[in-house]
Order: sequence, then structure tokens, then C-alpha cells
Amino acid sequence: MLLSAVGFALMSACVKYISNYGIPVFEIVAARALVSFVISYADVKRKGISPWGNNKRLLLLRGVVGTSALMCVYYALTTLPLAEATILQYVHPVSTALLGLLFLKERIQKSTMICIGLCLLGVFVMVQPSLVGRVSDVPLFSIGIALCGAFGSSIAYIIVRKLSQTEDSSVIIMYFPLVALPVSTLLIWNEFAWPSVFITIMLVLVGIFTQIGQYGLTKAMQTQDAGKASAYSYIQIVFSALLGVWIFNELPSIWTYLGGGLIVTGALINVFGKSLLKNTRRIV
Repeated sequence: MLLSAVGFALMSACVKYISNYGIPVFEIVAARALVSFVISYADVKRKGISPWGNNKRLLLLRGVVGTSALMCVYYALTTLPLAEATILQYVHPVSTALLGLLFLKERIQKSTMICIGLCLLGVFVMVQPSLVGRVSDVPLFSIGIALCGAFGSSIAYIIVRKLSQTEDSSVIIMYFPLVALPVSTLLIWNEFAWPSVFITIMLVLVGIFTQIGQYGLTKAMQTQDAGKASAYSYIQIVFSALLGVWIFNELPSIWTYLGGGLIVTGALINVFGKSLLKNTRRIV
């Protein structure tokens, strides 16, 4: 999970760095999708399985939702400080729980309800300087896009959970670039900017760091309890904040620390709350 957190943090930093050189978001998405397609297609061929899968409609929907969410996430990374953009991605337990209730008829645990309350309060604390007209470097539109990205990631997670019952993981992963590459290429239109050799290398690194993050996440989930493993993913916020200070000279405000602390606390309660409740009942 530490490897995963480092990979995703470096991916986010590369996206933000590239955008400073005038490369549009859709072009970054296209480059990331191209690298992902080459790697995932090679993996499918290595396994000797069909790249099209069984449930093609749901796989295609996974690609569409994943592409939309990624565009939102990358836009947020290019317009928000790195720490804030990363923190806002971790409100996904809220939307995941609500979607699970609506579509999967899953019961919301008490720990999840506490998580939802703390996450919503944390978001409000982060954005309230802008709402009351104080000086703030956090634009509300970008915050809204970041939250849309988190919501889209939750939908993609539920679809992947459903697909994992019938599809190989490599096929599920490959359907993202199958959708993202042509869509982002069309959306670039005349905004395409020829990257220098250095920026081209950075674009490739976006895809490579993403694959490293996904590899670490997958291996952690295979070798450790999902709840314990996912708790370590929040170290990405620390890595992103450090990279933001080191590379972009971004110093998070006190509101970011307070709001981010509430969001992370809520998420950790959601991860460990169920086991804590069980242990408490045993003691009683």
C-alpha cells in the first residue's frame, strides 16, 4: 500500500506539473490511456484470454464512467493545490455508501453514517473561506469537479465489484483505455499541444506511475485484509502534500488541515468501525 500511495502521489504530481506547460487535460488523459492500453493489452495477451470479456455492456459502462471520473480528477489536479485535490478524492466512502444503499440494497452501518457526517463537515470546512468571501486559493468550481470525480470513482468501484464475478481483472482494466483513448482524442480537437521530449517522458510517467499504484493496491488487497490495507492508502495525502510543498511551493491553509483531518478521520472510522463495534459487543 505504501508503494501504491507513492505511485498515485507521483502520478498526481506529474499531471499537475505537465499542465503548467500548457498541455490540456484531455491530452494528458489520452497519453495516460495510451500507456495503460499498451500495458493492459500485453497482459491480456500474456494470459491468453479474450480481450472483449463476457458482459460487454457493463464493461463498456465501466470504461465510460472511469473515463468521466478520470477527466474530473485530472481537471481538479490541474486547478487545485495538490493536497486539496487529493483530500477531496477521499470523500468517496460517502457516495459509495449511498450508491450501495440505492442500487445494491446494502445497509449503512453506524460507522459509515459517522463517516458521511465527518466527510461532509470536512468538505464544508475546506470550502467555507470561499463561501464567506475570504481570501482563498481553492475555487468552488474546481471543488465541485473534484467531488464529481470522487462520485464517479464510487460508481466505477461498484461496477468493478460486480464485474469481478465474471471477468478477468486485466480485461476490466483494459476497457478503461478502450473508451478513454478515443474519447479524449476527439475532445482535444485543435487544443492539441506538441509536447517537448521532456514533457513526453513526463506523460509516459503518468501512465507508468498509475500502473505502479494499481499494482501495489492489487497486491496489498491479495495479501492483507481489505480494511487494514485500504487504511494505509491515506498516506497518499501526506506524500501529495509533501510533493506540493517541494515541487509547487504550495502551503496548505489551516482550513485544509482541519477539513482534511475530519475527512481522513471519518474514512478511518468507516474502515475500522465495524470491527471495533464487534469487539465492543464481545466485551460487553
